[in-house]
Amino acid sequence: MKRAHRQRKPAKKHVVEAETWDEEVEEEPSETAAYEPEPDETGWTTSTARMAGLSRLVRVGVWALVASGPVLGVLAFLGSSGPAQGVTKPVAAATPASPVGPAGFAELFVSAYLQAGQGSERDLAPYYSGSVALAVKPGTRTATQSTVIASREVQPGYWSVTVAADVTAHDDKGKSKRLGVQYFRVGIQATGPAGAGGTEQGPATAGYAATSLPAQVAAPTALKPGGLAYETERGASSADPSVETARGFLAAYLTGTTELDRYTSPGTRLQPINPAPYAAVKVTGVQDDLSASGQQKVPADGTVLHQLVQIDATDQAGSPVALSYALTLKSRAGRWEVASVDDAPAVRVSSPPSAAPHTTTPSPGAATASPSPSSSNS
Repeated sequence: MKRAHRQRKPAKKHVVEAETWDEEVEEEPSETAAYEPEPDETGWTTSTARMAGLSRLVRVGVWALVASGPVLGVLAFLGSSGPAQGVTKPVAAATPASPVGPAGFAELFVSAYLQAGQGSERDLAPYYSGSVALAVKPGTRTATQSTVIASREVQPGYWSVTVAADVTAHDDKGKSKRLGVQYFRVGIQATGPAGAGGTEQGPATAGYAATSLPAQVAAPTALKPGGLAYETERGASSADPSVETARGFLAAYLTGTTELDRYTSPGTRLQPINPAPYAAVKVTGVQDDLSASGQQKVPADGTVLHQLVQIDATDQAGSPVALSYALTLKSRAGRWEVASVDDAPAVRVSSPPSAAPHTTTPSPGAATASPSPSSSNS
């Protein structure tokens, strides 16, 4: 009986501790306080007090994780959005200086300079602020046409520009005489962004100023072009299928009298000139790069042929106009088809241009186009 009584008391203590899960319970010491739970068959010793403490720690840890979730999320976002360590931040490349602005300014300046004369020097003020005294009468010379042929940056923001002008002289009786193309070099300073010829890399206001009056210079050296890749002369024979394809294509391209698709390879996107500038086309000569002596038969499919075609195109007024076209043809299904209108005639490999003497003979009145002594202080 005494042994059974001792076994029931630990059970009562266990119930009390289970009901007071989160509270500390102090029981008065009894004769059973020294009781130690007996190990079970596995060798482990169980204690409800230890289990209660462990459960309490687990619950506290879970709530701590829940509470720290938003904080950890913010830290993770800030860590991912920041720059990675060891990664070099890319540096914006400097914008190269553009010659377009200084070149356009120089062209306007040369045109105004040729038109100006004694009493109209103020017309040059927007371009050149130096002292100017011109001896020539205003309007003695004019540039009927002008273009920039060279532009070089001699130092940051400072450009040397060469302008070619087609000059016409006018006498007191109102008669005009074409003096030919003349060349003028001008020094232009530029301010503002590099895209306008200046030195700034950010947004800035562009400005230009000539450093002197124009200097007339010699024409650039004339060149003899290198050898072309069209070594075989075909003439204008209608018996040559490739010549006939070129003839039909150019007639459709320039006159619009027939469909262009009849003469082009599938997939090409060539379009005729619209409105048509010519009423008729006559082939005067054809050269190509095939070495065969005759072209009466079309070669195997996929064969490529390069042509240089010379034509006389009759305009709407009835005047013949000489033109040259570089074409690429391909063979397909026993006929030639135009695959492209080439950007430029093909030249032989390693065939650079060579210097040739300049053949232009100055007009007798060309000397009158030179700047007067008072305007050549460049």
